[in-house]
Amino acid sequence: MTAQTPTTPPFRDPRLPFAKRIDDLLARLTPAEKVSFLHQYAPAVDRLGVAAFRTGQEALHGVAWMGPATVFPQAVGLGATWNPDLVRRIGEAVGREARAMRAGDDRVGLNVWSPTVNLLRHPLWGRNEEGYSEDPRLTSSLATAYTRGLRGDHPVYWRTAPVLKHWLAHNNETDRDTSSSTVRPRVLHEYDLRAFRETVEAGAVAGVMPAYNLVNGRPNHVSPHLREQLRTWTDQELLVCSDAGAPSNLVDSEHYFATHEEATAAALRAGVDSFTDHGTDPSRIVARVQGALDQGLLTEADVDTAVRRQLAVRFALGEFDPREDPHTDDSGFDTPEHRALAREAAEQAIVLLRNDGLLPLAPDTRVAVVGLLADECKLDWYSGTLIHRSTPLEGLYERFGADRVTFAEGVDRIRLRTSAGTFLRVPATPDQPAQARGADGALDPALLAGRTDLPPLTCDATGSELALTDWGEGVLTLRAPDGRYLSVADDGLVRASADQPGGWIVQETFRLEPHAGGHLLRHLGTGLPVSVAADGVRVAGRPPEVFEIVVAERGEDAVARAAASADVVVVVAGNDPHINGRETEDRSTLRLPEHQRRLLRAARDANPRTVLALVCAYPYALGTPSPPAVLWTAHGGQAAGTALARVLAGDVPPAGRLPQTWYESDADLPDLLDYDVIGSRQTYLYFEGTPLFPFGHGLSYTSFGYADLTARVGGGALRVSFQVTNAGDVTADEVAQLYGRAVEASVPRPRRELLAHRRVTLAPGEGTRLDFEIPLSALAFWDVALGDWRLEPGPFEVLAGASSEDVRLRATVHLEGTPAVPRPVLRRGLDAADFDEQSGAAIVDRSSTAGDAVTPAVGRSAELVYRDCDFADGVTEVSALLAGEGTLELALDGGPVLASLTLRPEEPLGPYAYTAVGAGIVAEGVHDVRLRLRGPLRLAHVGFRG
Repeated sequence: MTAQTPTTPPFRDPRLPFAKRIDDLLARLTPAEKVSFLHQYAPAVDRLGVAAFRTGQEALHGVAWMGPATVFPQAVGLGATWNPDLVRRIGEAVGREARAMRAGDDRVGLNVWSPTVNLLRHPLWGRNEEGYSEDPRLTSSLATAYTRGLRGDHPVYWRTAPVLKHWLAHNNETDRDTSSSTVRPRVLHEYDLRAFRETVEAGAVAGVMPAYNLVNGRPNHVSPHLREQLRTWTDQELLVCSDAGAPSNLVDSEHYFATHEEATAAALRAGVDSFTDHGTDPSRIVARVQGALDQGLLTEADVDTAVRRQLAVRFALGEFDPREDPHTDDSGFDTPEHRALAREAAEQAIVLLRNDGLLPLAPDTRVAVVGLLADECKLDWYSGTLIHRSTPLEGLYERFGADRVTFAEGVDRIRLRTSAGTFLRVPATPDQPAQARGADGALDPALLAGRTDLPPLTCDATGSELALTDWGEGVLTLRAPDGRYLSVADDGLVRASADQPGGWIVQETFRLEPHAGGHLLRHLGTGLPVSVAADGVRVAGRPPEVFEIVVAERGEDAVARAAASADVVVVVAGNDPHINGRETEDRSTLRLPEHQRRLLRAARDANPRTVLALVCAYPYALGTPSPPAVLWTAHGGQAAGTALARVLAGDVPPAGRLPQTWYESDADLPDLLDYDVIGSRQTYLYFEGTPLFPFGHGLSYTSFGYADLTARVGGGALRVSFQVTNAGDVTADEVAQLYGRAVEASVPRPRRELLAHRRVTLAPGEGTRLDFEIPLSALAFWDVALGDWRLEPGPFEVLAGASSEDVRLRATVHLEGTPAVPRPVLRRGLDAADFDEQSGAAIVDRSSTAGDAVTPAVGRSAELVYRDCDFADGVTEVSALLAGEGTLELALDGGPVLASLTLRPEEPLGPYAYTAVGAGIVAEGVHDVRLRLRGPLRLAHVGFRG
């Protein structure tokens, strides 16, 4: 007899469509195996030859956390390039490096959790560095470009599988896992959903990650918008991956569900397919899913749906077809092309904010480069480890020559004297190479511990001089003479052991607090004061040491000396991405920290020819007087210093543009938790004040002329064309921007709204004609009276120029749309959240699964206005669906209260126990309805009968 050759199972057959292969594999998995796939770390199924799989690989601006990789500018810096082609090429490079790194380290994942498409609505958000822009269209154009690069061009197999973060309306770190963003329907559709939608519809997205926060009272991890919006935008099997620890938050911090089985079941049914919780240990998630199945909260079909989506990604990544996968042999890691691309990106990200003729610098300029960031190349939480490094000082040395460049960091140099008269001393350590934190890679760098192999600080008669930097709000770092930062490890001892501040909980920050005629040195990571013990200096609950600060040199004195001897002084100021504005911590002010303002004043007083180079992850308010030249760049990655020097020297004319508004002061900002960009007039779309620098702003070393604007409507599109010409004598890039506004809008619409843009390179005297085609659907707004998009008829102004405020050309077209009609309240009533205006209101969940209701904000009454409500020939009764306790008052236009509806249950019934409460009312014709809610009352709907 002849032995039969084993047949290839269908899921291994590359000739079959993925859907049939997934069906086959699903049928072969046991129920327990399928449940195990729901955790981030899905185990191998050896009997089927299916490997283990991990969702999630951070790669926001380069492969992160897994050791050395090419580091590109922060995402907000990529946003400043306004260059989708560049961002696509960066995505491609990052995808290739992920593949190359995985070939040598299977911890590197291909399900990439990038990019972040949260809109930069509020500049105090701690994670401002992670987003591209405050504008949804600019964000979606760059996110689409990055995901296309990450995905690759092959029609079947993906280089990596990008997941968009963080769904939805997430712009605060303060109470981020318990706060609820109130998002009215217009803001939801016109602003927060738009960046996600346009990116998903472009077809290079594998999934999304829900955010920690709640939206309208409901956690994002059980959001109905995952089903009602996200999954309707594409035919793809999108994979929804939870954020880390968020599934447990549904019970532990948010208290939204009573048990973890209920919470896990609700998240799975809402559309979460992969649970990132409890690190690498899947046992608790597996137990919760199994418990939900046992309790009838889930069915096996629910589990199958989630596993199918994960398998769709794995098949697309070529896991089951290694011979067919065109990306298997990708070896592009730290290539010359990637290094050149990193420099190009850093150059294109630089924005010239002001220039009174000081820049560019002549080749023989004697330059003083000063400031806390002058010799730094900072990384953020989502960076890889630097292979190459370029600081502003190094870049200026390289460009102008070391003999023409002087340097002063501007730190305060101090000694700390103890109550016993001795000084803190950093003991000598054996020569050993410093290693960056996480240089070997870590699946979870939050778990990396501080070093304990170095001796702790002690005290002696002379002590060590420490470099003190105050990063604002009294948060400071102390650096030893050997360049290491004072840090605290798990044993509580203070050592000079860190190459840079960093970590999930930063262990390198302190605060000097006045106490008993001296100062306590409080370690912020532990919250404990420093004390001197027999075994060394440590943080402990024992009696703290009271220190006297002995100043050896003020930073401004060193800066003034360097500035006075130079032709031009470049002050490099900004932030450390791990301090005062980062994930888990919002900023409290736009103001530049006082230490850095001291240095800027000293430089200007010593030398009026001062350039301020801001290297920071977010906007600052600069105050007055301002230096004659100001530039901004985000932390620019490995080539940041070289790029800055080349722009200062004029080798590369600056052409970056601001991706968000820079405000004059904190007084221009709404509350951080106010997500109503329309009602509170946020972002360039609605802001009515005068910004410090407007959205889209950026200067050049040449000038550009705009001419011959034409605009017409036809074929379902707005077609616009105009000429841009380089009127100067250097080749440079211009970012031509096209905006629009509804002239006679029936509701508040944007002052102007970005419709399209293009970055072009033009030689001196060269001109080019730019043509744009905008679908008319892009000019519509969400009409709450219809519950749908509506293109409003009437005049529409087209504006072309160099920024949102620098408008060079205008034209007006007439749109043929759908006229506004009064709300048919007899037929539809009024859903509470569909108001036109409000004050004192919060939108909350109508139920735990779907719908919105409105309630007064804490300590306030709520006012709601619904415009143009048509009562036809008349109504005689109003009925409101209410829960809780309180009173609803109804008035028409500006008139008196016509009906008062009160709900006073005998005992609390819960937030979703709605009761219909009615009253008589006489009204006819068209009126504005005004509602006032008093007390802890939830309003879901108001109906009328004739």
